[in-house]
Amino acid sequence: MRSDRPMPGNPWPRDMTMTVEDRPTALLWLREAHGLVPEGDDLPPLLRETPAPAASPARADARAEWEGAWARVWSQALAHAGRDSDSQLFDRIRETADGSPERGRLLREIEGPNGREEFGSEAFDDRSYREWEKHGMDVFIRSRRAVLENSPEHRDLDALVRAWRAGLTKIVTIPCIGEYTRRIGANVLLVTDGTRADSEQYPRALNSFATLA
Repeated sequence: MRSDRPMPGNPWPRDMTMTVEDRPTALLWLREAHGLVPEGDDLPPLLRETPAPAASPARADARAEWEGAWARVWSQALAHAGRDSDSQLFDRIRETADGSPERGRLLREIEGPNGREEFGSEAFDDRSYREWEKHGMDVFIRSRRAVLENSPEHRDLDALVRAWRAGLTKIVTIPCIGEYTRRIGANVLLVTDGTRADSEQYPRALNSFATLA
């Protein structure tokens, strides 16, 4: 989002750009739908809306492997989300052939770790995941008008501008319960979507950006 032309009385700085995105949620679904109990420091809270159990549960041996790998893959996904997008990657994709290994590599670089290589695509080829993804998209579509008319970033603009001046360029949200605010890159802040929706929690999270390690 950005103000692209002078608007008298518009408090949004003309040169301020801010990206808001939601990722990496597939890993959060995997953890709960397969009942994983991974070990690790500072893992994210549970999903706000619990998905249905996986229709095809993992075998005991695979489940143990997944539990051992989940925190590492989550950390890798956060590290990827914590980087600003490289617009040149999209230009390079347009120069590659459909279905080519080079295009596949560039797409994976843009998407980042999503668990499919570690846990197998079949883990996500599941009715529970499809239903969970569809529900999330339905909620997103229904909320678009309200967000456009009263976006949290415009609602809490003073705090956003302070964070932007401290270096913030991207906000990543996860659909988890409670407050879980982390700085995941030099210019990126992670919050729950509940925090972003709350007019008290969101300014607090934005104001904390400059002090988070």
